[in-house]
Amino acid sequence: MSDLYSDPMATAILAAEKIAELTGKVKHEVALVMGSGWMPATQALGKPTHEFAITDLPGFPAPTVAGHGGLFRSYEIDGANGKIHALVFLGRTHLYEGKGLEPVVHGVRTAVKAGCKVVVLTNACGGINREYQVGQPVLIRDHISMTATSPLIGADFVDLTDLYSKRIRELVKKEDPTLVEGVYIHWRGPAYETPAEINMMRIMGGDLVGMSTVPEAIAAHALGAEVLGISLVTNAAAGVTGEKLNHIEVMEAGKAAAGRMGELLAKVLKQL
Repeated sequence: MSDLYSDPMATAILAAEKIAELTGKVKHEVALVMGSGWMPATQALGKPTHEFAITDLPGFPAPTVAGHGGLFRSYEIDGANGKIHALVFLGRTHLYEGKGLEPVVHGVRTAVKAGCKVVVLTNACGGINREYQVGQPVLIRDHISMTATSPLIGADFVDLTDLYSKRIRELVKKEDPTLVEGVYIHWRGPAYETPAEINMMRIMGGDLVGMSTVPEAIAAHALGAEVLGISLVTNAAAGVTGEKLNHIEVMEAGKAAAGRMGELLAKVLKQL
């Protein structure tokens, strides 16, 4: 595995070429990465034209986290200007798995090399903002990284001012005006945050906290893709209600909101 990541971009190109070979599609336009509990939301996208194990692609390790399917699918969706080829990753690799940053961002790099101009990143998260309810989707407006890590190496000075595309956020809110925006805090995990840490994050301006998305967003943006981040609040963050946190709760909340999430994604993809 380490040899594959000695040249991460070359490995992403190899994976993109394999996607084209397996699906018979020269390129895809949009990619979606489905976070914990988000898999049922893909039902609203219709029937995929192709489905393969993620390990069929170079550089992709098998998933190790419950709720992450380990598959990739290709869809054809009717868009405003014709067919849209959407590439959907059911699951992701997280920083806390200890495999390094390259496997974490390999999926989005592969997607961009496969032709994707837009990358949609979904996740399950804890709600720091006390006004958020469990099952509520929140658009990521900005982030704060608490991991002190970046997928970029060397003198690669990338502007992150519009990392989470304002253009796409406005399109999404036209489809669902009830959506709110928030600041996502990236926490390494796998231990959940303490109540004191959540209080610190709230003071810093955080609304959401989770263990994914930020490295992928940076990597995709650095390659020129527009990024949309959608968090599903699956639990109140530590100390907000006094209840203990567990991963089963996260997945169950995701399943409960799957219908709304899937319909939203399907509408948004048609506009992109």
